[in-house]
Amino acid sequence: MPWQGVAQALVLLLSLRVTVPIIGRYLARVYDTTEQVAPGDRWFAPVERFVYRVSGVDHRREQRWNVYVLSLLAFSLASFAAVYCLQRLQGVLPLNPTSRVAVQPWGAFNVAVSFSTNTNWQWYSGEQTMSHLTQVLGLAVQNFVSAASGMAVVIALIRGITRTGTRRLGNFWVDMVRTIVRVLLPMSVFVAVLLLSQGVIQNFTGSRTAALIEQTTVGSVQQIPGGPVASQVAIKQLGSNGGGFFNANSAHPFENPNGWTNLIETWAILVIPFAMVVAFGILIKDRRQARTVAYVMAGFLIVFSSFAMFAEQQGNPRLTGIGVDQSQSVVQSGGNMEGKDVRLGAASCGLWAGATTGTSNGSVNCMHDSFTPLGAMAPMVQMMLGEISPGGVGVGLMGLLVYALLAVFVAGLMVGRTPEYLGKKIQAAEMKLVTLYILAAPATILGFSAASVVLTRQRTFQVGPHGLSSVLYNYASTANNNGSAFASMGTGSDWYTATMGISMFIGRFLLIIPALAIAASLAGKPRVPETAGTLPTHGPLFGGLIVGVITIVAGLTFFPALALGPILEHLSL
Repeated sequence: MPWQGVAQALVLLLSLRVTVPIIGRYLARVYDTTEQVAPGDRWFAPVERFVYRVSGVDHRREQRWNVYVLSLLAFSLASFAAVYCLQRLQGVLPLNPTSRVAVQPWGAFNVAVSFSTNTNWQWYSGEQTMSHLTQVLGLAVQNFVSAASGMAVVIALIRGITRTGTRRLGNFWVDMVRTIVRVLLPMSVFVAVLLLSQGVIQNFTGSRTAALIEQTTVGSVQQIPGGPVASQVAIKQLGSNGGGFFNANSAHPFENPNGWTNLIETWAILVIPFAMVVAFGILIKDRRQARTVAYVMAGFLIVFSSFAMFAEQQGNPRLTGIGVDQSQSVVQSGGNMEGKDVRLGAASCGLWAGATTGTSNGSVNCMHDSFTPLGAMAPMVQMMLGEISPGGVGVGLMGLLVYALLAVFVAGLMVGRTPEYLGKKIQAAEMKLVTLYILAAPATILGFSAASVVLTRQRTFQVGPHGLSSVLYNYASTANNNGSAFASMGTGSDWYTATMGISMFIGRFLLIIPALAIAASLAGKPRVPETAGTLPTHGPLFGGLIVGVITIVAGLTFFPALALGPILEHLSL
């Protein structure tokens, strides 16, 4: 691996090490309901009170878990309807300088589900399909509110762990508003300004015509698109959204002009998910637990990112076999450069792929479909793990805490003792919900993948191992609310827009609802004192147990499919 790739990874790790604790402490103060004063009250509190007054929300009233769920579902349904209507009506609405027409019904359905579930899957080319109004009022707004909803859910789960004798988990509307006003908006402004300083565009103009230096068969001019890009890029990365303004996403020079913006955006993808772990440790008043969770997340991220970087830097063995030089030198970056930007190189692409699939972000700075088989398997497996390395904002920590409950239960079975986690007994009710949580996404991925392969009329992908990899990758992406894709597989048909929309819905709400039910069950239980027989849920032993449980569950579930897809493709090279 070239020293530049190692240097990028080290700079990223250093920047996260410095900023994550600061932001994590800030998040803990924002969500701590026991404190009377939160940071920034002088500026943020009046805005929040205005929102509560206009919307009719009583911010002093907490909700039972089922009301919390209904509030989340109602808001998500309203978001879906708003985005769908904007797309269908954009042809007659203002702020449409390039005269975009209405999006077809199934496509509008897919996009509305995608952005309201924090997936931001894009079957379309943004700069050629969506008006500026749809981009700003529909998609960019959903980047904020869908991310805030995920962060609200994990805070409710943390309250369920820390509270006793109650079924109340807070107020969804308050948690979402505070997240947007105090966290996402200020951080997005900061990141957007940094991106603007490096050349990311921000305007409301239509396409501009530029004369080409060389005459081509398609004409002598080119249309250069414009639009509100920096503002959307900032929140798409910070909120683990990933949907880009342009079809090429963060490989487009208007979204990601240079190495500095590449580093800033990679940092933005990872900083809040890791900061939520720091906030978790402060809110439960046991930072040792948070360190264990953080080490598990970071361990998976480092392993899979390094694997992808190494695999891509090694290049394609078939090209080596016919004498193509893929080594690094003073005149080339080396490695597998198909589908990659020469400004960034193969190693940078592998690092980004690890970050974007370790979270539920899904933005890309290169073509994942052009990866080597093993290089592509690394981000694919990260999604299949449930995107817990570190996962999306909020939902990543939620997923790892659910796996921690399963690990505690497995340990309890081995020693013949009722399992406990942070002073709460883990019993049959919680384990049924954990089982539902863990099975929802794999059943969706494998079920829809099998149907797509068997239904020959729906095949819009090449046959063979790479074709199967494409199907698995895309359904893993939608079921885990990621949004990245193997773009060689055509997903604009009614079959894929419908089934992938359903997949996104399942991956969002059939995980969030069981997680909130677990929170309510734990909140109603008394705290039991720690004894000599209590399994310590911090330190290397328990961290290793969590890693083992995650690896075994994912391995047993997906290894047969992976063996027929990327592994077989690699062996055939």
